[in-house]
Amino acid sequence: MRRSGGWRFGWVWAAYGVSTFGTRFALDAFALIALLVLDAGPAEVSLLAAVGPAVGAVLSVPLGPWVEYRRKRPVMIATDLLRCAVLLSVPLAYAVDALTVAQLLAVSVTVAAADITFQAAVGAYVKDVVPREELLRANGRLESTNWTATMLGPPLGGAAMGVFGPLTTVVADAVSYLLSAGALGAAGGGERRPGRPDPRPRLRAGDLLDGWRYILRSRELRPLFFNTVLVNGLIMASSPLLIVLMVGPLGFAPWQYGLAFALPCLGGLVGARLSRRLVARFGPRRVLRVAGTLRACWPIGLAFVGPGVAGLTLVMVVEFGLITSIGVFNPVFATRRLERTPADRVVRTLSAWSATGKASIAALTALWGLLASLTGPRTAIALAGAVLLATPLLLPRRLDEAHRDKEAEARTQLSGG
Repeated sequence: MRRSGGWRFGWVWAAYGVSTFGTRFALDAFALIALLVLDAGPAEVSLLAAVGPAVGAVLSVPLGPWVEYRRKRPVMIATDLLRCAVLLSVPLAYAVDALTVAQLLAVSVTVAAADITFQAAVGAYVKDVVPREELLRANGRLESTNWTATMLGPPLGGAAMGVFGPLTTVVADAVSYLLSAGALGAAGGGERRPGRPDPRPRLRAGDLLDGWRYILRSRELRPLFFNTVLVNGLIMASSPLLIVLMVGPLGFAPWQYGLAFALPCLGGLVGARLSRRLVARFGPRRVLRVAGTLRACWPIGLAFVGPGVAGLTLVMVVEFGLITSIGVFNPVFATRRLERTPADRVVRTLSAWSATGKASIAALTALWGLLASLTGPRTAIALAGAVLLATPLLLPRRLDEAHRDKEAEARTQLSGG
């Protein structure tokens, strides 16, 4: 990376890392607060888990066009400070005996909308400050950070909840956003001011759909969009069913379930480190297709999990293979998406993508929960795995003609680097 871009990306990377770890550290904190502190029932906990992120995704949509023509670093700092403030309202309300499930839901919605806006702004900022030939390296580092946080955050957060209570992890999450804002502030200026149409048009209702319009009109992004939304939704929809199966009929302890998903996260680190070398050797199209296909083949193995050491080993092997494939796929996919999106459409495109993904996860989780109630968790997991086997058909079969020369150039640069 050129020195100025690498220096600024380093601070963004630090901000992303600390805030991501804080989020993983406080995983499921709201559900536990609702259960243990507010004596909420299953319906309220389910509402909190599903509706909060889904409504937040909807509310984030109007922010995309607004953020598009503004500098992204101030937007990221603002979303960090907003998340910090609303999260700190939870322990403050508890301290004065005023905490309610409604407040937790409002905080969940706000944090979800700010998360999507922050992620979209990060993508636009990285595209602006990182040279094109270094985008894959940058996205690989972000992917590695994500899996490191996923591997370490939940176990440490679970231990902290057990000793100090779930409110402690909410405070830690709030502090992580404050530290993230500080790191972004240290990145300094230098970001190019986005160009604005002149005269500046008023925001119309149709402008909110610009991100989806661009995705659906792109021959390369459209299949990637449907593939990633469906794959991520089905993987996440089967996750709570696997908890029910393992901790219920199969008799695994909660710590064994946590171990079965923490250790395979090492595969995400391995995959992210391998992605750049694989692209240098085989090119992004082949890596996307092979890794995208492999990540769809692993989950059906979870339907065959049994009790005891053999069952636990099977889960860990399947999860390691799945997460390694995802670790390879995601940096290449994220880089390709940024390359194929014009600078003046990045935020709207990424916001539309994230909002659709979160809404799809909520819908598919609810649908698969209904299927599990009718057929049992094992059958529902098997059905999700079977549908996933068809998702590679949605991957793009060829690159746009205009980008084939760029692919060859990128492979040459990566091989030389």
